[in-house]
Amino acid sequence: MTAVESSGTSGSVVRRILLGSQLRRLRESRGITREAAGYSIRASESKISRMELGRVSFKARDVEDLLTLYGVGDEAERDSLLGLAREANVAGWWHSFGDVLPGWFQTYIGLEGAASLIRVYEVQFVHGLLQTEAYAQAVVTRGMPDASRAEIDRRVALRLERQKILVSERAPRVHAVLDEAALRRPYGDRSVMRGQLKHLIEVSEHPSVTLQVMPFSFGGHAGESGAFTMLSFPESDLSDVVYLEQLTSALYLDKREEVGQYTRVMERLQEDSPDPAETRDLLRGLLQLS
Repeated sequence: MTAVESSGTSGSVVRRILLGSQLRRLRESRGITREAAGYSIRASESKISRMELGRVSFKARDVEDLLTLYGVGDEAERDSLLGLAREANVAGWWHSFGDVLPGWFQTYIGLEGAASLIRVYEVQFVHGLLQTEAYAQAVVTRGMPDASRAEIDRRVALRLERQKILVSERAPRVHAVLDEAALRRPYGDRSVMRGQLKHLIEVSEHPSVTLQVMPFSFGGHAGESGAFTMLSFPESDLSDVVYLEQLTSALYLDKREEVGQYTRVMERLQEDSPDPAETRDLLRGLLQLS
């Protein structure tokens, strides 16, 4: 079993997914159905599915009973997996934002904080990790017209807290492709958009950030299915995850064939977009026009 090296509470999400993956492999190697596994811990088949996907917390008793069912008798292996279960239940910093944070997005924040590589394609607006405070305020206000000022401020604070990973000791590499539409669509007044463009020029020179813009002049391109995020992790046991956000929920894809299709789309977007230096020139041109 690969040791987990993710630091902080972001690592708890990775540990949860790693434990779920280990339990799934053990179950499948013994030829045990999810239904039978669920029966052994007085739970449903869907509960086992959620556990194996790392979407729920783990009770020590449930893990112990499953390990017994799967024939894991070695004390060292049992202790290792039970220790992983304890670490996986550590609450992340984002739980303090639970009043404005939907449950389906909590998983994403944990994964984002534990990723070693974040690849994104955005169409509607600048990605959250690259937004200025003023731009984020305008985006949240536009998206939630009935929200109170206090709620909007909390959501913006959450977004700014997420951005701290870019300057952390274990900062991930970020490769963002923004459609030109994301830069042309105004959020806030002229000064907000100018500030956002200046910020993108500055952040694009950060050693861990690669920024490209897909220009209108290219015409149709590979990102026809819309925005998506790909997360890669330093743990060899953890597969890449594709995150697709919807209005009231999100999809997390980790099947090899599905991830492979998004990987090919991302590679084509990167290949077809101007390189980072040309992108900065494009951003400067938009800044002059704003």
